[in-house]
Amino acid sequence: MANLQLKALRKSYGDVQTLHGIDLEVRDGEFIVFVGPSGCGKSTMLRCIAGLEEITSGELHIGGQLVNEVPPAKRGIAMVFQSYALYPHMTVAENMAFGLRLAGFGKADQQSAIQRAAQILQIEHLLERKPKALSGGQRQRVAIGRAIVRKPGVFLFDEPLSNLDAALRVQMRVELARLHKELQTTMVYVTHDQVEAMTLADRIVVFNAGRIEQVGTPMELYHHPANLFVAGFIGSPKMNFIEATLVSATATEATVRLDDGATVRAAVDATSQATGSKLTLGVRPEHLQAGTEDVPNALLGQVQVAEHLGDVTYLYVQVQGAAAPVVVRAAPENPLVPGQTAHMALPPSRCYLFDTEGRALPRTAAG
Repeated sequence: MANLQLKALRKSYGDVQTLHGIDLEVRDGEFIVFVGPSGCGKSTMLRCIAGLEEITSGELHIGGQLVNEVPPAKRGIAMVFQSYALYPHMTVAENMAFGLRLAGFGKADQQSAIQRAAQILQIEHLLERKPKALSGGQRQRVAIGRAIVRKPGVFLFDEPLSNLDAALRVQMRVELARLHKELQTTMVYVTHDQVEAMTLADRIVVFNAGRIEQVGTPMELYHHPANLFVAGFIGSPKMNFIEATLVSATATEATVRLDDGATVRAAVDATSQATGSKLTLGVRPEHLQAGTEDVPNALLGQVQVAEHLGDVTYLYVQVQGAAAPVVVRAAPENPLVPGQTAHMALPPSRCYLFDTEGRALPRTAAG
């Protein structure tokens, strides 16, 4: 096992800078997930760690050793790609043994490593098959097994579940979590899917435009996003945002006025902002309580769409001052239908406020 340390790491392609001074420490045995939209630099970061991309400046340490100039094969890492990249003419066992054979391992050592990996991944019955006889999930297990046999200090995963269907992705997430618990090896995982990030990670690193926006546990990022970007990226469906103006503020609570004239209280310390400042009110779909009757501390809007999914109903409500319809996660028997007026109660402890720079103001209640 090994820890990772990145110090002021930068990556440029000519005049185009992709990574802007990344500072990060990954602890020994930690499962850390890089998440962010397409083009944010997360895969480039992973390839720099792997040695597949040359670092422009800064330092990369693996297991306490500076590895900027160390070739990929000498870094003690193994990488699993989105593409399975299996040799079609080889059996599963031969695919898994290929790297060991190149490294000069004897047949007995190869067989021992293959059997151990196959047992961990529950693919012992597949060892004599060729890739064309395997399902997508089985092929991905083989690709992971090929990495396991090398006993690396660090596993690198680059969107390994992207090519699988939805049900199989859920199954493989469980398998990866179990694998990490069993191996206790440092794992760095790249995905654009925040659900994968929330369910797998010990800590999440949120990337945006080549910079780290926030690092924290899944629940830290969910409850205490540092800014609008993180608040809108973590959570499914994402947080609702509504334009607001600060009316008054104390150290424990702020009152804001919405575009329709309604006032809302939020358990946020907004004393750093002047009265009349423009703010953004944030509230998650699962924290809104929608009904047909007037309630205090509420949003008012017209239901546009009601999605009935059996265990839950999602309401899409048009609210003045919101750039997009406000989403409400409601009980399946919620009576609201399109065209009706929805009264949506906002518990002050569940509200967020963001300044004009997008920074989150301190919350005074965790909710």
